[in-house]
Amino acid sequence: METKPACHQCFLRQASDAAKRLNLSAARTDELLATAQAQLQQPSASATPPIIASDLHAMIRHESGCSDPYLAAKQSATEHALSLYPKLKQLLADADDPLDTAIRLAIAGNIIDLGVADAYDLEASIERVIKLTPAINHLPELREALSHAEQVLYLADNAGETVLDRLLIEQLELPVTYVVKGGATVNDATRDDALAAGLDQACEIIDNGAASMGTLLERCSAEFRNRFDRAELIIAKGMANFESLSGSRSGLFFLLQAKCGVVADHLSVAEKSIIILQDQAETAEAETGV
Repeated sequence: METKPACHQCFLRQASDAAKRLNLSAARTDELLATAQAQLQQPSASATPPIIASDLHAMIRHESGCSDPYLAAKQSATEHALSLYPKLKQLLADADDPLDTAIRLAIAGNIIDLGVADAYDLEASIERVIKLTPAINHLPELREALSHAEQVLYLADNAGETVLDRLLIEQLELPVTYVVKGGATVNDATRDDALAAGLDQACEIIDNGAASMGTLLERCSAEFRNRFDRAELIIAKGMANFESLSGSRSGLFFLLQAKCGVVADHLSVAEKSIIILQDQAETAEAETGV
């Protein structure tokens, strides 16, 4: 997905938010933001938003000497989501359509995205998403794919959101491999975050070998790329995975909230819409018979 002018204001906001979380002095903060500004002036014309943002946060970690500026925020998000887990588990037990409800809960958890905003309300997101009609709804296609799949590769997004992913994974009744980041970047989930959410009780956990936002295949490990290429069904969470993987292969479904205007415009939906999207590569193959 192309980087738009509006993306650069978001990148600068991310840099400012990271600096605040690092508790840097005013002078050091100014230096870091100046470096960020300079770096943002020279990205490749073909760089996608996840590439630019990943490189920006790598610079911030390097310059600050802090390997995970969002560690406390991730731990807090996971603890809060876990406090809701019993109630949400009961919601699924009482649901007329548990799969639909579990998918909605997983999408509701996608609000926990500190790359988009520095604050969020998880309970409000759950209440809204449970009632909202998806702007793009390929749930029938996803149901069909799940009915034929022997296993699922599930690409994680954010810490805390992991708990709501767990609810969906427990509902799938299929072997699932949950893929986290190979290192810290913003509040994206790492192996420690997945373990804290109890995902090891529900599925296999692997990392993709990259400390990058989304799934930048060229930066991922050969082992993960092999798993990605061989997977019969992939569920990918969040905007950065959509931005980095859209159009990449068949058998791929995106679950996300369109939390920014750039992504919403690209999808031709209203901002804050919820999306259950079968990748366009799948649609193109079906139309051409390839």
